[in-house]
Amino acid sequence: MGEICGWAGSEEIYVHYHDTDWGVPEYDSRALWEKLILDGFQAGLSWITILKKRENFREAFAGFEPNIIAGWGEDDIERLLQNPGIIRHRAKIAATITNARVWQSIEQEQGFDRYLWDFVGGAPIQNSWRTLDEVPPFTELSTKVSKDLKKRGFKFCGPTIVYAFMEAVGMVNDHLVSCPRHEEVKTLVR
Repeated sequence: MGEICGWAGSEEIYVHYHDTDWGVPEYDSRALWEKLILDGFQAGLSWITILKKRENFREAFAGFEPNIIAGWGEDDIERLLQNPGIIRHRAKIAATITNARVWQSIEQEQGFDRYLWDFVGGAPIQNSWRTLDEVPPFTELSTKVSKDLKKRGFKFCGPTIVYAFMEAVGMVNDHLVSCPRHEEVKTLVR
């Protein structure tokens, strides 16, 4: 039995996230949107900071229901800026509202889940990294997805954010080959 991916460290919340969530293919449109929004909030921070505040985010952002958030405005931005349980960054909060509206458009057009999964042909990319140094911070594909999201009006979705998102939602299996989750996640294909 190998060791888990080195980025997960030893903190219980991080190890649990690695062992249960990270890399598991997600096909639910709303859940995909939530994760992309949280990855946007992570910009400039560590993922564990977001992970520790995830439940606060869910409460503050109406369970990450994009159809609710799409109707929010300046009063809601001001309310959220007063919430110490989340990252209080005006541009990221405002972007969440904008991104909810973009989600609605994509969801109506073809489904946000299908839109994203079509970039990988509907199945996770199976990488075989042996060390963390081999794992890229972004790829040509994450750059392509990022550009398309931005073209549609999405914010806080650069290539690095998008690649971290793709890893987290299982569009890319970047568990190291020495990690027991690598093979486990490989079998979780639709």
